[in-house]
Amino acid sequence: MALLFCGAPASAQTTSEPSQGTTSSPSKFRSPDDGWFDVSGFLDEKYGFLPLAVPITEPAVGYGAAGALAFLNQPLGETRTGFGRPDTTIAGGLATENGTWGILVGDIRHWLHDQLETQAGFTHLSVNLDFHGIGQNSQLNDHPLHYNLEPTGGALRVKYRLGDSPAWAGLRYAFAATRVKFEAPAGTPGLPDFHRDTKVGGFTPSFTYDSRDNMFTPTRGSFVETVVGVFSPALGGDDDFQRVQLTAIQYVTLVRTLYLGVRGDAAATFGDAPFYLRPFISLRGAPIMRYQGEEIAQIEVELRRQFWKRFSVVGFSGVGGVWNDFERFDNGRSIPTGGFGFRYELARRYGTHMGLDIAFGPDNTAVYVQVGSAWARP
Repeated sequence: MALLFCGAPASAQTTSEPSQGTTSSPSKFRSPDDGWFDVSGFLDEKYGFLPLAVPITEPAVGYGAAGALAFLNQPLGETRTGFGRPDTTIAGGLATENGTWGILVGDIRHWLHDQLETQAGFTHLSVNLDFHGIGQNSQLNDHPLHYNLEPTGGALRVKYRLGDSPAWAGLRYAFAATRVKFEAPAGTPGLPDFHRDTKVGGFTPSFTYDSRDNMFTPTRGSFVETVVGVFSPALGGDDDFQRVQLTAIQYVTLVRTLYLGVRGDAAATFGDAPFYLRPFISLRGAPIMRYQGEEIAQIEVELRRQFWKRFSVVGFSGVGGVWNDFERFDNGRSIPTGGFGFRYELARRYGTHMGLDIAFGPDNTAVYVQVGSAWARP
C-alpha cells in the first residue's frame, strides 16, 4: 500500500523515449534503461482499479497479509513531489496467524489546486496482543496477560498547505468504540484499570514540514510533525486525556551511493488515557505495543549503500525508553534494537526500493518486509 500513497516520481530520473522506427510499446515491467525488472511503467499508466497486496511480518501478531482494492482518478505517473497526487478511494482487509483481522475503507481528496487535502477513513479491527504493563513491570515482563482489542471507528482529517511551502497545518477528528477482553478475571494482579467497552473522541491539530526529495525511499530532506490530541466526554469519549507526539526524520546523501537517515520520536499522555492508547516503542526489533509507558522517546539510525546496480544493503540501530513519570526516569526501561537488510530498486522513476530487514531486540529476532522507507509517512 505504500506504493499507492507515498507520492511522486524521483526528480532525478527521466523517462526513456522509445527508439525510432518501432511501434512496440515500452514494457510496463522492465526498465528500458537496463532491462531489469521495474514497475515504473505500470505505475505511470495505472489508474482506475488497482489491486494491492502487502505481507504482514509484525512479531506481535504473527505472519499474515493485507489486501486492498484502490480506485484512482489519474495515473500515478502524473504526480510530482508534493503535488498532483491522485484522488484515491481504497477498501481492504488484513488477517494474521494469531487470529488478528480487520477491514478498512478510506478516501483521500485534493482541492484548491493541491492547497487543501482531506482524508477520511473507517476501520474495524480485532487484534490479539499481550499486555506487559505500562513502564517497567517485573511481574508482567515474563508473564504477560493475553487480550483482544476490538476497535470500531473513523476519522476525518483536513490539511492546508501554507502558501507554496512544504509546511501544512491540519486538524483531525477521530471517534472509536473499543471492546477489550482479557483472558484473566477481574482483580488479576497487573490487570490495568479499564472499561470493557470504551469510547474515545477528540480533536488532533497538527503541523507538518516535509521537504523530502522523494516520499518512497528518500535520500535527502526533512520530515517534522507535531500533533496534540485532546479527548474528552464533550467530544464523544468517556474520559479526559491528552496525547502529544513529535516526530523528526532527516535524510542525508553522504556520497553518491551512501545514504544516512536519522529518526527521532517522543510522545506523552496526560490524564485518564486508556491503557491501549499509551505510547509505545516503535522500532524494528520491538514488537508493537510490547513496551508502553506514559512517556516514550526513541531514536533510530539507518545507513544504506547502493553497492551494485539496483541492489542495496542496509544497517540500522536504535534505542527507545519508556517511563511513567517525568520526574522519575529510574522508573523506566531502555530497549536497544538493531539489524540489517537488503533492498532492490523496484521502481526507478519513483525512487522506490523494496526488500527485507532482519531485526534483533531484547525478545526475539523479527523479519520485516519493506516497501519504500521503513519510516514511511504519507
